[in-house]
Amino acid sequence: MKKLLTSLAVLAISATAASVAQAADKLALQLQWVTQAQFAGYYVALDKGYYKDENLDVTIKPGGPDIAPPQVLAGGGADLMLNWMPSALAARERGLPLVNIAQPFKSSGLQLTCRKETGITSPEDFRGKTIGVWFFGNEYPFLSWMSQLGIPTDGGDNGVTVLKQGFNVDPLLQKQADCISTMTYNEYWQVIDAGISPDDLVVFKYQDQGVSTLEDGIYVLEDRLADAAFQDQLVRFVRASMKGWKWAEENPDAAADIVLDNDASGAQTEKHQRRMMGEIAKLTAGSNGSLDPADFDRTVATLLKGGSDPVITKKPDGAWTHMITDKAL
Repeated sequence: MKKLLTSLAVLAISATAASVAQAADKLALQLQWVTQAQFAGYYVALDKGYYKDENLDVTIKPGGPDIAPPQVLAGGGADLMLNWMPSALAARERGLPLVNIAQPFKSSGLQLTCRKETGITSPEDFRGKTIGVWFFGNEYPFLSWMSQLGIPTDGGDNGVTVLKQGFNVDPLLQKQADCISTMTYNEYWQVIDAGISPDDLVVFKYQDQGVSTLEDGIYVLEDRLADAAFQDQLVRFVRASMKGWKWAEENPDAAADIVLDNDASGAQTEKHQRRMMGEIAKLTAGSNGSLDPADFDRTVATLLKGGSDPVITKKPDGAWTHMITDKAL
């Protein structure tokens, strides 16, 4: 009888533990790109148990060249997504009610990298040149910039020829384009690693050109914010995620290693991810996760300055909220 009671007690404890484990709220986060240090804060929060501490069971879904986060969110494939604000605002104007609930990235890492031998020394020299541009929502900052400069994007001597750039640097290496889109933390270093000296390059950072827009914000569908239970889950998610980001900023090499541990593809290298994390830390520095309204206004103003073909046609209403970060932070 004693053995039976002991066994029953063990079973009861196991059942209770299982019940607690099952009680964790499930959330799926859709990344904008493949597993890399660009998303280190979320992988750190997962690895360090910050999500678990908030009673969350978080699944991080890597992106890729054929994955559009807004479509994934709209289709119910994720609860939250990461997206650049130009893409999110353009989608919102088209009818998909995306809302920014947190903004871990304070600065922009987007830039154009050009071969110096092309003779390009200023944006005005883009005329008559071929420029590689990412699409799938990443093209909006470039199109807005060219519109502000009065440079057509349909080719010709007075305009630029837009090359739909894959997510690699081949067009510059193979001289198919005079300039290509790069990020300060990723593709630029791929160019360098390919053997091109920084002295042979000319770089135009969007941040320095006054046309920078917000990147890598956290978005959800507006109608779901009416659910108090979902709000509570988001508060816990943002709190844990920002804890992960600040840990990553303070421990960049260790954060990069955590990313590598989560890279199921095995495509990333330690050298590249550690270097990337060092650059990413510069972009998240200064943000506690709460969107700065001035940064939002700057992004909107940039996108509205599109002449006859702006990225958005009016200032969006309800495109962001402090509802979550006010409670989380």
